[in-house]
Amino acid sequence: MRVVMFGYQTWGHRTLQALLDSRHEVVLAVTHPRSEHAYEKIWDDSVADLAAESGVPALLRNRPTDLGDVIRELAPDLIVANNWRTWLPPEIFDLPVHGTLNVHDSLLPAYAGFSPLIWALINGEKEVGVTAHRMNAELDAGDILVQRAVPVGPGDTATDLFFRTVDLIAPIVHDALELIDSGNAEWTPQDRSAASFFHKRAIEDSRIDWTWPAEDLERLIRAQSDPYPNAYTFCRGERLRIISAAVSQARFGGTPGRIFIREGDGVVIVAGADARNGRSPGLLVKRVRTDDGSEHAATDYFKTMGGYLTGHP
Repeated sequence: MRVVMFGYQTWGHRTLQALLDSRHEVVLAVTHPRSEHAYEKIWDDSVADLAAESGVPALLRNRPTDLGDVIRELAPDLIVANNWRTWLPPEIFDLPVHGTLNVHDSLLPAYAGFSPLIWALINGEKEVGVTAHRMNAELDAGDILVQRAVPVGPGDTATDLFFRTVDLIAPIVHDALELIDSGNAEWTPQDRSAASFFHKRAIEDSRIDWTWPAEDLERLIRAQSDPYPNAYTFCRGERLRIISAAVSQARFGGTPGRIFIREGDGVVIVAGADARNGRSPGLLVKRVRTDDGSEHAATDYFKTMGGYLTGHP
């Protein structure tokens, strides 16, 4: 088959490499210009560079609305997209005889949209994965062709899940292309009643809200692991990134955000909207990082107990 590829960052790079490794012909790659957005500077392997190295024509676009004639002239049998960040119009996604295969890093219909691994980890999902589906006019809503899952371990970070799921891209792309080309593709409609949609993450989404339960905060910190922008709070007016934490063994009562007491190798911060009842654990902070990049054990950084961690300076 003749294939046009739309994609960006490492997800798009892995998809293009999978296409190049297949028996199909890649006739064009379309990608976005590099961005200064905090999350788009992470996992930023260049689709354009890989295309150039492989002799594939490449175009840089924020939006592809002017590419209908270009793609029509190339007469692709299929478009494959992964991490394309703006809307593809139907005059493009429906142009090939087999339409557009979109590869999305969640187990659709849940976690459509942006940053699905981070949101899924925050929400305590037991597994994450990758879905290949046929694009339609709704966001990540088309019929599913191939879907694979991996488990989420109790200590997994978003970085762990990134590497585990990005390795699924190549086999999913290869399997999907063979099913489509052989005429054996079976497309399964999504259960739209189970759909959920998530927005693009920004620095504000990493701000710690101490009214969250400690269990949720511990997952937030794992979800904002390096190289992602870390979960942060403010201590005495200065921003403080929480690098490592756990749920405390004991239960602690009081006001959310209170720097309370040492426990084991960490310092307990009171957490939870119902913390005043003293029936829930606190967040056991183990390692922190200041804005100058210095990392400290929490037991060294919090030299005295008392005072509060806050959402604002």
